[in-house]
Amino acid sequence: MYNFIKEAHSFWAYVVLILLLIAFVNALIGFSSNKQFTAKDRKISLFALIASHIQLLLAMFLYFLSPYYTTMKEIGMGEVMKNSDLRLYLIEHPMINIIAIILITVGWSKHKKAITEKAKFKAIWVMYFIAYALILSRIPWNNWLS
Repeated sequence: MYNFIKEAHSFWAYVVLILLLIAFVNALIGFSSNKQFTAKDRKISLFALIASHIQLLLAMFLYFLSPYYTTMKEIGMGEVMKNSDLRLYLIEHPMINIIAIILITVGWSKHKKAITEKAKFKAIWVMYFIAYALILSRIPWNNWLS
């Protein structure tokens, strides 16, 4: 079960990164060219939102099934904070990515409340871009690319 969820989480991360990139670039182009916010723009942003929430669900299952979690229970939080690998997997990666998904959700909500087309695009591109940068900053690259 653990290996299946780990593989799904890793695969789905590519989907999330691609959709977020498409969404914030689309919104940035719309913002800078004064386009109308169309159903296509809404769907692109919505797919990125949904994909990121699915990733969060996979991550939550993975977190509690992970051998890292078992190690944390055995050695305690003080020892986890002293070990950079454990700290990345148990604290930094989950917390930063939760913050990123919150920002994506806030961007989606702000775009729905925005009155002007420019404000809709701005809410999406700014929040999705910040979330994208946060996600990239906490990916365990040494394990992910191997």
